[in-house]
Amino acid sequence: MQNIYKHPRAALTVDCVLFGLDEGDLKVLLIQRKLKPFAGKWALPGGFVRVNETLDEAARRELSEEAGVRDVFLEQLYTFGDVERDPRERVVSVAYYALVNLADHPLKAATDASDAAWFSADEVPSLAFDHAEILTAALRRLKGKVRYEPIGFELLPEKFTLSQLQHLYEVCLEEPIDKRNFRKKILGMGLLAETDEIQQDVAHRAARLYRFDAKRYEQLKKRGFSFWL
Repeated sequence: MQNIYKHPRAALTVDCVLFGLDEGDLKVLLIQRKLKPFAGKWALPGGFVRVNETLDEAARRELSEEAGVRDVFLEQLYTFGDVERDPRERVVSVAYYALVNLADHPLKAATDASDAAWFSADEVPSLAFDHAEILTAALRRLKGKVRYEPIGFELLPEKFTLSQLQHLYEVCLEEPIDKRNFRKKILGMGLLAETDEIQQDVAHRAARLYRFDAKRYEQLKKRGFSFWL
């Protein structure tokens, strides 16, 4: 039997801030809205939560439907509930942020998105709804969390150089890092597995490739290990 509620209820949506990293800078995925309101404006991927799905399921579905992105690191960010944030009706949005390696996730706009594209996180166009506020919150969370959890590896290919890893942290933290100290600290953690491979097809001297040892990290955590950069 379906319950009939006496009080009006707010609609519930999810919005996703998807970050990627290239050789230049940190990127954020935006979709161009096909429908009103804000038709033609750029926005974060997202949409209404269905009654038969969890919030995480809704966020993953929207990323898949609107941008063709699947199987990514995803974490809840914050709830945005300003009364006037959506001109259609009272809408509360649960925001997520996600991290991907750009090369592994080609974009494909679908459903109510007419286009999907990567933008520099520092140079995004005017965004629909309160999505600029959501993006700012996600950037702040990312900048803080990469220091105490190894989530940054989600932005890299499976095998990477130490220079690529340092570049990741310099971009996310928005500050230069001393090369010698960084390498000493990151290698001293024991979280990187050195491979027997080197870079291919590069103009400079080919560097050794490493990979993040997630199993080793979980073992160290159980012993009280604390990741901190």
